[in-house]
Amino acid sequence: MVSVHEDQREDQVVRSSVWTVPNVISLLRLALVPVFAVLIVSHHDVWALFVLAFSGFTDWLDGVLARRLNQVSRLGQMLDPAADRLFIFVTLVGLAWRDVVPLWLVVVIVARDAMLTCLLPLLAKHGFGPLEVSIVGKAGTFALLYAFPLLLLAEAPGGLGTAAHIVGWAFTWWGVGLYWLAGLQYVVQARGLFAADAGRTAGAT
Repeated sequence: MVSVHEDQREDQVVRSSVWTVPNVISLLRLALVPVFAVLIVSHHDVWALFVLAFSGFTDWLDGVLARRLNQVSRLGQMLDPAADRLFIFVTLVGLAWRDVVPLWLVVVIVARDAMLTCLLPLLAKHGFGPLEVSIVGKAGTFALLYAFPLLLLAEAPGGLGTAAHIVGWAFTWWGVGLYWLAGLQYVVQARGLFAADAGRTAGAT
C-alpha cells in the first residue's frame, strides 16, 4: 500500500516507530477526550477551558517536534488527525449538549469527516493509504480548537463573555470554511490518484 504525503519533504524519513515523543503527545490528547467530556457535562468550565487550551497547544506541538526531532512516523501520521477529529467531535457534542453551540455546527463538521471517511475504502482499493493532512486542514483544525475555549468562555457574564463570543465565532467560521476547503481538496486529490492509477492499469494491459 502506498502512503500519500502532500507536504512531506523529500529528505524526511517516515519511520515505523511507535514510542516517539510526538506519538506520546497525541496519545495524551486522546486520553484527555473523556476527561473533557466529564468536565463539560459536570459544568466544571474552568478545568474544561484548560483542557481545551492544552489540547490545542499539543496539536501544534506534536507536529513541530515530529519534524525537529526527525520522529515522523506512520503511526503518528494516522494518530494525530484521528486524535484531532475525535477531540473536535466530542467537544462539539459536549458544547451542543450545553447549548453553547447550535446543533447545525455539529452536523456541518461531522458531515465533512463522514465524507472523508467514505474515501478511505476507495483509497485502499487503489492501493493508497490515508491522505496526509494538508496545511489548510491543519489551519482549519487549529481554528476550531482555538474557537471552542472561546465559545465556552463566552458563557461568562459581562464584557469578557461578549468579547469571547465575537472572537470565538470568528474562529469558528474561519475553521469551518478551512475545514471544508481542505475536505474538498482531499476529494480532488483522491480523484487525481484514482485517475492516475486507472491510467497505469490501462497502460499495463
